[in-house]
Amino acid sequence: MTKVTIVAFDGTRFDLDADDGSTVMENAVRNSVPGIEAECGGACACATCHVYVDEEWADKVGGPEPMEEDMLDFAFDVRPTSRLSCQIKVTKALDGLVVHVPERQA
Repeated sequence: MTKVTIVAFDGTRFDLDADDGSTVMENAVRNSVPGIEAECGGACACATCHVYVDEEWADKVGGPEPMEEDMLDFAFDVRPTSRLSCQIKVTKALDGLVVHVPERQA
């Protein structure tokens, strides 16, 4: 298991044990993290699982692929560390990852 922390907009921390190979979005939905709507179910066809990757983790997580960049155009308050949580695969290298949920989803 890999530790992933999702910080809701109100500051509530969700410290999760995530299975390697799953996505941050799947773990957020499974644990009822508020603000992660995931309307497309992880198909990278919406922007309702938008998160901000903590600055410390931005390089390890990496940037979005072109398809994800296109979907981020529909997200609310996009920032340099914005990612769709459905596109962040959990791996041992991301143990301790912290992401933040924006005020609202698009």
